[in-house]
Amino acid sequence: MAGDQAVILASTLSDSTSRIWNVLESVGGFLGILILVFFIAGRATGRLQKPLTVLICLGPAIVLLIVGLVVPAIDTIIISLHNQQFLGQRACPPHPSPGFPCYKGVGLANYRYDFTDSYTRSTLVHTLGWLIIVPTVTVAVGLLAALLMDRMRHTAVPKTLIFMPTAISLVGGSFTWAYVYNYIEPSQPQTGLLSQIVIKLGWKNPPNWLLSSPLNLYLEMIILIWIQAGFAMVVLNAALKAIPEDVLEAARMDGATGFRLFRSVQVPMIRTTLIVVTTTVMLTTLKAFDIVLTLNNGNFNTDVLARQMYADMFVTGQVSRGASLAVILFLCVTPLVIFNVIQLRKERTR
Repeated sequence: MAGDQAVILASTLSDSTSRIWNVLESVGGFLGILILVFFIAGRATGRLQKPLTVLICLGPAIVLLIVGLVVPAIDTIIISLHNQQFLGQRACPPHPSPGFPCYKGVGLANYRYDFTDSYTRSTLVHTLGWLIIVPTVTVAVGLLAALLMDRMRHTAVPKTLIFMPTAISLVGGSFTWAYVYNYIEPSQPQTGLLSQIVIKLGWKNPPNWLLSSPLNLYLEMIILIWIQAGFAMVVLNAALKAIPEDVLEAARMDGATGFRLFRSVQVPMIRTTLIVVTTTVMLTTLKAFDIVLTLNNGNFNTDVLARQMYADMFVTGQVSRGASLAVILFLCVTPLVIFNVIQLRKERTR
């Protein structure tokens, strides 16, 4: 027995040493290439100096962009036009043998399926609901908190408490709220905070929160709102503080106070920031995979596009259908990213 443990320990130690050595080799090779490139750039003179500098600065970023985004995107689009069932499956030869497990082109069949299948359509509707409700409520809560912080003197503690959930991962936040939504029969001692509160308020028989549709969908949205509201508050509060005081004073002299000042002066002055925060939260919302997977795994009418994409590609053996959902998700994200970049550039030029 002791001999077997010694063999296992030695094997584990050898494997760990090998992995550490491989990491050191990779890092050393990368540093060596950097030193060589900078050495060549330092020796370059004349006409070669400027283009070589541009190449050194932009080259790695372009290579990473191509390898990490462009090539996978093209590969995903190609896969979505086939009927591939599992990763590693080969394309069909010109004359495949009967029963040969290969895949072939099917055109836009997967996309037609996405928009005609009732389950996938409901997933798309849920995703659209997340896109409308979560950013709207998050920005509203963040803006309200920012306004309150703007009128308070000592804001360090409340700001920290509101911003703290932003540092929590979506999975961690989901586990936290799973305890809040935990359901136990009303006759038993309650461990779920929400059930305990509503029972104390007189609701004798509350539902099983995470199994009751469509209530469970909105309860999951609350988690992302809770996590993102702190981010919205900090950014919007900074934008409010950046408004020149003389502009606010002039508006007050013209009779603009309270809500009128907020609507007529403050909101127009921070409009670009509001748009950027909204689109940023929308981008995060499109990736709300962790919350749905952690709480219900998409069951009980809560599935969203990102989770179904993952399930199709890695669970149910429908790689091409998952790839078509990935393309749809990519097409939803891309305009938001472009719009966000345009707004940020406008903000910098002011």
